Amino acid sequence: MAIPDDPCWVGFDLGGTKMLAVLFDGQFQPLARKRKKSKGHEGEQAGLNRIMEMIEELLDEAGVERQRLAGIGVGCPGPVQLEEGVVHEAINLGWRHVPVRKRLEDRFGCPVEVANDVDLGVYAEWRFGAARGARTAVGIFPGTGIGGGCVYQGEILRGHSVSAMEIGHIRVLPDGPLCGCGGRGCLEAVASRLAIASEAARAAYRGDAPHLRRLAGTAVEDIRSGVLAEAIALGDTVVEQIVRHAARALGLGVAALVHLLAPEVVVLGGGLVEAMPAWYVQTVHQAAREALMPAYRDLFEVKPAQLGDDATALGAAAWAEKRHSAAEPVG
Repeated sequence: MAIPDDPCWVGFDLGGTKMLAVLFDGQFQPLARKRKKSKGHEGEQAGLNRIMEMIEELLDEAGVERQRLAGIGVGCPGPVQLEEGVVHEAINLGWRHVPVRKRLEDRFGCPVEVANDVDLGVYAEWRFGAARGARTAVGIFPGTGIGGGCVYQGEILRGHSVSAMEIGHIRVLPDGPLCGCGGRGCLEAVASRLAIASEAARAAYRGDAPHLRRLAGTAVEDIRSGVLAEAIALGDTVVEQIVRHAARALGLGVAALVHLLAPEVVVLGGGLVEAMPAWYVQTVHQAAREALMPAYRDLFEVKPAQLGDDATALGAAAWAEKRHSAAEPVG
């Protein structure tokens, strides 16, 4: 299918607790956006119906005719079968083996690309943000888990049939805490925001973090990145020690990736980075340098992500444009 003369692209972010859909023009300026809560219990059909409804609403709100829709990009959490556009599993949506590409292409008659949400966030940072122009860029996003992705010479690094770069499951402590994957000592089990919040909650319960206890109590789910930053600013040194320890562990993961891929830029994103951008990023960078062979220590930068919540949706739309443009016949 030829790209329209005045194309528009839709980017979807299906990660987290909310779906975000953004309609972009041909220069990737947003024309309209929709955000709706994810409903994990609704299953495949209801979830796909809501995605389709959101696309229709975007087009209506922006006054864009359907024939201008050149492509749709969808970022999903978890493993994705890339060539067929099948989401193997998305826990937050209650999905297993859902043929997202086929269903959306049947409905809208335009190309659809489906990829891992973090991969697409890193692609956006490479194309428009903190890693723009790098030959090799790695992105790491600590949150409830730890997601990662890599762009190499303008392409998302991936396996033969599934997404790659499960950075959160690099083992940094062989006998460390139990991870959700069943292993022990994974980066996700020691350096994610959830791991930090769990340890901080224990400190608050013991009375070692009085400001945190006053701000959020001792419930792990209430200890968010902004609360951690506020407690540290108010003087909870134990909380700062917990976050710095996790940042240093993340630095070990960065060092492993630098040894393997030699990226020029490592982009850090997510709530922890946004709440504590300067010293958190510096701590990760310093820990990585200390763990590297001397020849690699000055070959990379660690930068905070620039694109915020829109990164995955923007990356999804831009990836759809790249893939569709590459498929266009010459002449």
